[in-house]
Amino acid sequence: MTGTLTSPLPASRVLDANAVADLSQGLRGRVLTADTPGYDDARTIWNAMIDKRPAVIARCASAADVKRAVRFARETGLDIAVRGGGHNIAGSALVDGGVVIDLSPMKSVRVDPVRRIAVVEPGVTLGEFDHDAQAFGLATPVGINSTTGIAGLTLGGGFGWLSRTYGMTVDNLRSADVVTVDGELVRASERENADLFWGLRGGGGNFGIVTAFELGLHQVGPEVMAGLIVHPFNDARALLRRYREVALSAPNELAVWVVMRKAPPLPFLPPEVHGTEVVVFGVLYSGDMKAGERAVAPLRTIGKPIADVVSPHPYTGFQAAFDPLLAPGARNYWKTHDLAPLPDEALDIAIDAVKRLPGPQCEVILAQMGGAIRDTSEDATAYSGRDADWIVNVHGRWSDQAEDERCIGWARRLFTDLTPYATGNAYVNFMAHDEGDRVKTAYGTHYARLAALKQKYDPANILRTNQNIVPAA
Repeated sequence: MTGTLTSPLPASRVLDANAVADLSQGLRGRVLTADTPGYDDARTIWNAMIDKRPAVIARCASAADVKRAVRFARETGLDIAVRGGGHNIAGSALVDGGVVIDLSPMKSVRVDPVRRIAVVEPGVTLGEFDHDAQAFGLATPVGINSTTGIAGLTLGGGFGWLSRTYGMTVDNLRSADVVTVDGELVRASERENADLFWGLRGGGGNFGIVTAFELGLHQVGPEVMAGLIVHPFNDARALLRRYREVALSAPNELAVWVVMRKAPPLPFLPPEVHGTEVVVFGVLYSGDMKAGERAVAPLRTIGKPIADVVSPHPYTGFQAAFDPLLAPGARNYWKTHDLAPLPDEALDIAIDAVKRLPGPQCEVILAQMGGAIRDTSEDATAYSGRDADWIVNVHGRWSDQAEDERCIGWARRLFTDLTPYATGNAYVNFMAHDEGDRVKTAYGTHYARLAALKQKYDPANILRTNQNIVPAA
């Protein structure tokens, strides 16, 4: 599929102006339509491939606004999309001709340093959450791009640099406030609506709209041992085989991810390296600095790096270190697999794909899993795939629409070539807009339970502009 993902407002969805006026009067937030100033900005999301025109964008300021917006959509028969950070690769934050329930104005973060919990609203980005939590020397496992929204990340499972130490984001979720498709506000936790709580922890936005997340926190930082080790690509085969050995024996406090791409013009790289293929080890150790030096030492025995800038860094700084490479406004198409183990054949396939990168922004990422992710049992949450040693993200990224076919084709080919070595599960947050038929296999043995839960909480499949779980018959 190429081109921009867009379609006109369906002719059958003619809005009742009085209904829109009533919605506007009933919200503390703003209601935007196509003729309202700010509409185009509000429908612009991270992935520039997505260009949809909602009939109404309800920019909610509170849970009460969300309740009202849901009821408006039900009364008018309009499709619903839910926007948190607007960062999802599939573009599920928007819907043509429907209602976008926009949670991005809901920005509260309330940190309790004594109980080590934070109550976080769904419009908060990871950078905003980290900023407030780190004021108390606290953090929880989240992703690696500070502009990502906390809501979508959490509901899909959530993992990042701290996950090998403290588990998935959903493993640290204590409770959630949820507006159901009937427009009611309920609490989900281990003690209240426990079945819903299970489904929220990995099942995506299929069961309701979360208006507050209560997250457990851990002592982290303010400095961590972190940074990049950059190697020439012609050593990739030997480097990755040795890396695999080091990673599998690493302590839980150490996470080492691999990025293979063309080198950006980083100030610590020689100019002659810029634009050439490189192997990058991204490193974070979440514990004591001296222990971190010892843990990183085996990685430093691998090959002859071009640059090694692993040292004490502010945690919040490293959390935003990849932001320039993931800025909004580019066209993105991703493919993903869970891998366990990581055989030589899979490594060689990935290396060959990097030799034919279709553009300077495209990359292959191997995110190291394991560690504390496996401390939570497979059946404890809806997230499926705790047996993965690595998650591979085939990241197609480019600027010119004329490059769509070439970049998408590259990503699909690598995905297909790696399929024989994959577990079958997949991280739903990395799945693109055209993978709806893959949702069932992505959730594996959890899918039947998720479908039954969907039947209970959303039998008409109102929340379906997502990686959709179909209600059980």
